[in-house]
Parts: sequence; structure tokens; C-alpha cells
Amino acid sequence: MTNFNFQQKTPRRGFLGLLAKGAATLGVASFINPLQLYAEPDMTAEDLSDAEAWFNQIKGKHKMVFDVVRPNEVFPFAWPRIFLMTNAKTGTPEKDCSAVVVLRHEGMPYAFNDSLWAKYKFGEFFKAEDPMTKSAAVRNPFWQPKPGDFKVPGFGPVSIGINELQASGVMFCVCDAAMTVYSAIMAENMKMDAAEVKKEWVAGLLPGIQPVPAGVWALNRAQEHGCSFCYTG
Repeated sequence: MTNFNFQQKTPRRGFLGLLAKGAATLGVASFINPLQLYAEPDMTAEDLSDAEAWFNQIKGKHKMVFDVVRPNEVFPFAWPRIFLMTNAKTGTPEKDCSAVVVLRHEGMPYAFNDSLWAKYKFGEFFKAEDPMTKSAAVRNPFWQPKPGDFKVPGFGPVSIGINELQASGVMFCVCDAAMTVYSAIMAENMKMDAAEVKKEWVAGLLPGIQPVPAGVWALNRAQEHGCSFCYTG
């Protein structure tokens, strides 16, 4: 079990900083190609239509979108639960609230299953710690956690697994542009075909997670549907 640490850390690095690091390893040509891919995500017109329609599920009295740009302990998943819990305490049940979580930039790997975390060493690459082991995660620590894995002082056990949040109506989406960039970088690192890596990642998305053209696109759509904004750090 892990307890929440409410002393947030200073961000380790930005998205472009990671790409710059990749450039030093892979060479300038390899660096430029992912940036071009980032500017031109490969979702089809049909995919885009599905993503647009997905946001029509946002409803209710209170609506918020959570911007997850990087691993940050338990906070990307704690804040949506706290949003629902405190609204329930003040008279608005879960069914009358909408919470949307946008997994983008370095927060993208939380959209994937355990096998991809193990194969591509997401915990090491993205500096994502497993709250149970306090080491680089070799699994998605927020997918199907055990009962009691997470506790908040004064509150006790809290249900902040992605599947648990989904059961409470929380909507999750993932940035296709980030998947394109990072799959290309990892393909270079591992001497694999970028298209095949991207295909494997899409196949390894967790149930119920909606790909969107870009995380910033999704943040815009959520706010156009009435969501207020929360940055998860």
C-alpha cells in the first residue's frame, strides 16, 4: 500500500527536452523525423470523427478536464477521484459530474497495458515510479490495482486505478501525436520498425481509452464542452 505524498516535486524535464536528449543519441535526422510526425498525427478522418463524438458524453452539473503531461506520483489519478468525492460530499453525485483525463506527452504510457510497460521499459524511459516498489515501474501501476493499494491520510483507502475511475464515469483519452513521436524514438533505439511499434502500441491500449489527434486538441474540445481545467503537475 502507498500513502499520498502531497509535497510535489519540481518537474524533471519538458517534452522537447526529452526529444533533444533523443537527438543526441539518435542523430539529428532521427530527431527531425519524430517532430514531423508530431505535427502530422496519422489518425484517419473516421478516427477523428469518433474522437469528436466521444466528447459528447460530457454532461452533468460539474465538469473538469485533467491535463496529464508526465508521471507525477499518484496525482494524475488522485485528482479526478478527489473531484468526484468532494462533489459527492457537497451534494452532487458521480452521475451528475464529468471528469475527463487527457494522457499526453510523458503521461501517455499510462494508456497502455502491462506487457508494453515491460517490453519497452516505460518506467525507466519516462521516469515513472511504481508506488508499490518505489522503483521504475515495469507494469502500469494504475491499471487494476489491488484493493487498499492506495490510501490518503484521514480518508483511508481510495480507488484511483484507471479501471476504478472508469467505473465511476471518468473518461480517459490519449494523445495520438505523442504515441507517434515516442514510438518512432523507441523504434530507433531498439532497431525496430516505427510503424510496427506504433501498431503494437495502439493494439495495447487499455479498454475504454480513446485515442485523440493530440492532447492539446482534446483539452480544447473538453473545455468547449464546458469542462474547467486542472493541471496535474
